[in-house]
Amino acid sequence: MEIYLPIAEMSVHWLVILGMGFGVGFLSGMFGIGGGFLLTPLLIFYGIPPGVAVATTASQVSAVTFSGVVTHWRRRTLDLKMGAVMLSGGLTGTALGVYLFSVLRRMGQSEFSVSASYVILLGIVGGLMLNESLRTLRAMRTGQPAFGRKPGQHNWIHGLPFKMRFRESRLYISAIPPVVLGFVVGILSAIMGVGGAFMMVPVMIYVLRMPTNVVVGTSLFQVLFVTATATILHAVDNYTVDIVMAMFLILGGVAGVQYGVRVGTKLRGEQLRLLLALLVLAVAARLFVEMVATPADLYTVAVGTP
Repeated sequence: MEIYLPIAEMSVHWLVILGMGFGVGFLSGMFGIGGGFLLTPLLIFYGIPPGVAVATTASQVSAVTFSGVVTHWRRRTLDLKMGAVMLSGGLTGTALGVYLFSVLRRMGQSEFSVSASYVILLGIVGGLMLNESLRTLRAMRTGQPAFGRKPGQHNWIHGLPFKMRFRESRLYISAIPPVVLGFVVGILSAIMGVGGAFMMVPVMIYVLRMPTNVVVGTSLFQVLFVTATATILHAVDNYTVDIVMAMFLILGGVAGVQYGVRVGTKLRGEQLRLLLALLVLAVAARLFVEMVATPADLYTVAVGTP
């Protein structure tokens, strides 16, 4: 049975949308990420307009991450102060990103911009993750210590001004890096429909030196408010949030997360990172092919709205 999406202005099979939500939710639970960077390309592959895909994915990510934030808050594995500092930059970046997206949409360049941004970002992140996971697996096989630093170890960040004490993270560092990280993630959330956790988590661990047990909860706290803000701004300014599609994506995503968590606990961290890296690179390659391949119809006549 097909359903009509009023904002996307097209009919889709409801099982396909529900299945996408479930699949991305499953991967989110298994890998501990928001999943927006996977869901938006999947919707675009299915034929959903990029603007609608970006805005609706943001709503799905915010709904799915809400339960994670509540769980981490109850377990006291959430640094509210760090999350608030990152959020101060995230909300500003989100507002700027929505404005830039509306400008690109009026110029007719939103589709190309979203696809190109995904190819570049996913290619870089996937390559770095693949290199790190393979290096760790080789070190484990040879018995050599894996590369890395312990949380709290000093680096260049400790020389920056405006230092603050984050008790839950056991850190005394400058507020500038968390604000900048939140700002960048806010822009990405607005333009690409991603929560940014796949980029935030490595930075929080390896650059900010936050303890791993509070990284996920703090990251989800930032993602929740940034994606919720992006959803509201897209709905008000661009009218691109399709509530019908969002409901099916959310239902599938909430169910998929539960099964993904169960599977993820049975795999080692190195194996999870390797699988995620391959998945990220596969999505980037698919988007790149879509950008450079010759279209089936070389000439089309379309009527657009200003």
